[in-house]
Amino acid sequence: MKIGIVGNYGNDNNGDEAILLSIVKQVTSTFNISSEQLTVFSNNPEQTAKRYGVSSFPLYYKNGNAVKTFFKTYRLNKEIVKTFDLLIIGGGGILMDLYRREAPLYGSYAMMAKNSNTPYVIYGCGAGPLLSGLGKWFIRYMCKHAESISVRDPESADLLQAIGVKEQVQIIGDPAFSLRKVVQDKAAAPTKIGITAVPYYNAGYWPEGNATIYNDYVEGMAKNLDKLAAQHDVELTFFATKFPQDADVTKDIVKKMIYQDKTTIIDDNLLPNMILDITAQQDVVIGTRLHSLILATCTETPIMAISYHHKVSDFMKLANLEKYAFPIGDIHHHPTLFLDAFSEMKQNWQATISDTKSLSSQLYEESMKGTKQFVDAIKHK
Repeated sequence: MKIGIVGNYGNDNNGDEAILLSIVKQVTSTFNISSEQLTVFSNNPEQTAKRYGVSSFPLYYKNGNAVKTFFKTYRLNKEIVKTFDLLIIGGGGILMDLYRREAPLYGSYAMMAKNSNTPYVIYGCGAGPLLSGLGKWFIRYMCKHAESISVRDPESADLLQAIGVKEQVQIIGDPAFSLRKVVQDKAAAPTKIGITAVPYYNAGYWPEGNATIYNDYVEGMAKNLDKLAAQHDVELTFFATKFPQDADVTKDIVKKMIYQDKTTIIDDNLLPNMILDITAQQDVVIGTRLHSLILATCTETPIMAISYHHKVSDFMKLANLEKYAFPIGDIHHHPTLFLDAFSEMKQNWQATISDTKSLSSQLYEESMKGTKQFVDAIKHK
C-alpha cells in the first residue's frame, strides 16, 4: 500500500508539522503499515524524509512564473501521485487564496489524482479567506472530485457551501488533536504561563507590512503581560511554533515590558513533541498561533487566545471559549484583558481544569473519527 500526503509541510511551521505528525500516526496505525510506505510532498523534502521516515518530494517546482510553475509541478508530481492507493490533501488552513498560490497549488494535486484515477480525500482543513474567482474555482474543483471532505470548524464548512460546494462536508476538528497527551497532575493554583506571538503586520513576514499596527500589537502584549505580572506571582515563558519569526517578536515584546525578570524566552526551533512537553509544563497558555492553543489543549492546559486570524476565533468558538478570545486589535486599547481572564480562571481553578480535560477528550475523539475517510476512500477504489 502506498499513500501520499500533501499540505504546507517542511516550512518550519511547527503547527503544521504537528498536523503532519498526527496524520502520519493516524495513517500508519489505521492501515498497520510503516512510515516508509508514505510519501509527503514538502517544502523541504530532505528534512521531512529524515524527521518522519517517509519518502518525500518537492511540493512545487519553481519555473519562472506561476503558470509555468503550475504546469511543471503537475507534470513531474503526477507521475508519483498515480502510484498511490490514496492521496490525502490536508491539514492546516490550505483552502484559501490569501497568499495566491495555495488554491491553485493544492488544486493541482486534486487534478493529478483525478486524472490518474487515484482516490483522494480533503482532510481536516481550514477554509478561508477565499476572495478570488480563480481561488474559488480551484476549491470547488477539489471538493467536487474528492472521495470525502472534512474541515476543522463549522465556519470552514459554511464558507465552502457559500462558494458553491455542493458535496457533504464533515466537521472533525484539527487532526493535531489526535496528539493528546494526558497529564496526571495539574498545579493547585496557576503560576506558569506560556505565551506565543506572531509577526502581525511585520513587513518581513506579513503579506502587507504596517509598522504602526505591529508596534501597537507589541506594546499591547507588553502592557497586558505587565498588568498580569504586577498582580500575580507568575512565570512567563515565551515559545515559538514558527521559528525564528515568532521568537523575534517575543524579544520585541519583552523589550517593552517592565517585569522582564519574570520572563523566559525559549529561542529554539521546537518540534511538535517538544511543544507538547512545554505546554504540559504550563498552567495556562496565552496563544496567538492556533497550534499553540491546539497543542495546549492536547495536554489539558487551559488557554486564552489573541485572535489575529479568523481561524483562531473559530477554534475558540468551537471550544466554547469565546470569553477568553481577544481580538488582536483590542490588545493595545485594553491592558487588563489577560489579567481579568487569568484572575477568573484562578478563582475557579478546579472547574477550569475539569472543563479543559473534558474539552481535550472531546476534541481527541472528534479528530479520530476522521480516519474513517481513509478507509472508505480505499474501499471505493
